[in-house]
Amino acid sequence: MHLIFRTLWLLFASRRRSPLSIWDVSSLPMRALPTDVDIAVHINNGMYFSLMDLGRFDLMVRAGVWQRMRRKGWSPVVAAQTISYRKSVKLWQPYTIETRIIGLDAKAIYFEQRMVADGEVYARAYLATRLVHRGRPVTNEEILAEVGPVPEGLELPEWLHEWRAQVALPGSRSHAPHEW
Repeated sequence: MHLIFRTLWLLFASRRRSPLSIWDVSSLPMRALPTDVDIAVHINNGMYFSLMDLGRFDLMVRAGVWQRMRRKGWSPVVAAQTISYRKSVKLWQPYTIETRIIGLDAKAIYFEQRMVADGEVYARAYLATRLVHRGRPVTNEEILAEVGPVPEGLELPEWLHEWRAQVALPGSRSHAPHEW
């Protein structure tokens, strides 16, 4: 909820930005605000993922997908994510959140997102996401019927398949005991 007002503003403002295809790259200009930083006066490591949510919303709104998803009752969820940091985005520093879909598999849509400042990548994340409806996943066939076919040459890197298999937890309807 800490970004609720910024999220609501973005959902409104992104409709007025130039339209994109869902397969394009969204570039969302931002500035590191006091609510984004920690005691070291740079964006907090946990805040990166919250800010990256805004980048995915921007792409979906500008591509016209967000409104169609909401009409169908579909909600986006993150199934897995990983991030690497290179430099710190400091208080008041302008940066952009670059967002693109890099591929799909049978269970997820994969995004690459970058925090870019001064022409350099400061952080990069990969996310496996799903769309759900009434607690069940929306199929790729249903999704592609809404967003159009996957562009030629868009193929998920092999290491992401391996990463996803290694970090996956059992499904929500399976038993997942806690044992240490």
